[in-house]
Amino acid sequence: MALALNLDQSLVSPLSLVLPLLLAATPVPIGSMVPFNPPNPNTVESFQTDFGSVETFDPSLRALQLVEQLPRRWGGSYQAFGSATPVPVELRLDTLTAIGQIVDLRGAMTIGSVTTAVQGNLNAKSDQFELLPLIDNLSTGLEPGGDFLGLEGLSLSGWNAPRLTNPGGRLVLSPLQGAGPANQAPLGNQSPGAIRGLW
Repeated sequence: MALALNLDQSLVSPLSLVLPLLLAATPVPIGSMVPFNPPNPNTVESFQTDFGSVETFDPSLRALQLVEQLPRRWGGSYQAFGSATPVPVELRLDTLTAIGQIVDLRGAMTIGSVTTAVQGNLNAKSDQFELLPLIDNLSTGLEPGGDFLGLEGLSLSGWNAPRLTNPGGRLVLSPLQGAGPANQAPLGNQSPGAIRGLW
């Protein structure tokens, strides 16, 4: 008799214990309103004072700082996806202008043996970077209508091709030695520090 009792208890599942509770709950009729219970005011006030403001810096002020501190000469390479050979790249920034939290960039870029004027934007809040070559033919798989897009400032970006059949590529840049801002003396043998995000 004890063996039969143990078998019956082993067949009892957790679902069979929960099912009567689910059936006993009264469902909310379709189309009816669910009553709103306002949060406890003490909890809301403590949350606001504990965490403070979300914004921890002024992006417009950072844009002005980038105009003063951003290196003016960058070097690196561009490698098309599917190609084993990277192409040397040099970027020269001639003018930088802060427009709110956006830094407007104007200058010239040499990709391989081709030089083109470039225009771009750097978002001081998110470090999003866009650079548009202003030449008809850049070769190396770069076509008119495309642009470089990045999320890490000027250091790393990808080629956004105008056609889906072009796989794009990767542009890696770093400040060149002596590539200080235009209003400062050259840095000589010292290399400037990388611009790093604050968040």
